[in-house]
Amino acid sequence: MKRLVTGATGKLGGKIVASLLKKVAADQLAVSVRHPEKAEELRAAGVEVRQGDFDRPETLDSAFAGIDRLLIVSTDGDNETRIKQHKNAVAAAKRAGVKFIAYTSIVNAQKSKNIFAPTHQATEESIVKTGIPYSFLRNNWYLENEISNIQGVLAGAPWITSAKDGKVGWALKQDYAEAAAAVLSGDGHENTVYELSGQLLTQEELAAAVGEVLGKKVSVQQVDDATYADAVKKAGVPDFLIPMLVGIQKSIREKTLEVESDDFEKVLGRPATPIKAALTQIIKEISESK
Repeated sequence: MKRLVTGATGKLGGKIVASLLKKVAADQLAVSVRHPEKAEELRAAGVEVRQGDFDRPETLDSAFAGIDRLLIVSTDGDNETRIKQHKNAVAAAKRAGVKFIAYTSIVNAQKSKNIFAPTHQATEESIVKTGIPYSFLRNNWYLENEISNIQGVLAGAPWITSAKDGKVGWALKQDYAEAAAAVLSGDGHENTVYELSGQLLTQEELAAAVGEVLGKKVSVQQVDDATYADAVKKAGVPDFLIPMLVGIQKSIREKTLEVESDDFEKVLGRPATPIKAALTQIIKEISESK
């Protein structure tokens, strides 16, 4: 059986492939990447590296040829671009006769008002329409998304947010990667939906957990969206990214990520890594990267 992971040189995709290599032989695994030269380590490990570009559908026919089980890792960008890219990938999977599609989605995708939900709603719908058995890995929020906030705290800055009391089910990318690897390598996942969330926490609760790990009190400033936008601009965030970051805060405030679930346990046999252990790992990585 041949499995393929798209976006395998990305931060999530790379962790998924590494997790898969602990479960299946390298010759049973292929990856589709835009720039094969960036995947030489995988090729050296015995993984088949194929060139595939979601913006060039003709490349996906050869990328997906002979693949039994496919994992589509969602791309980056605006919703319109991502929807087009993902539909190209789904159509190519159908043409190639792929027998199973897993997809990294977002929690509560079909009903969510999250800023990123339109991409995942459209992609899930296009996968269902193919008639191919599927598994939707509805990921909550990556704890790594908060690295800039944690770095600010390490530098003595307060934790600034406009998310109010909205809760998030943060988890490490490694947890999400292991779940994806389990689904792509395991049996019994046809036509399943997994809502993958860690412990639900507010911004204050997450900041307090950071403080416990650091052994210091972390001050939290709840501000409005305009003040938040000013703060991230002063922190050096490029102008084009600011509306997205404000939109994320709004999405959290509106509780779009407040999805409680034990599906990590269903897929992995364990819950997501406890928040303080996860934060300890991230803070150690930040310190080691300096």
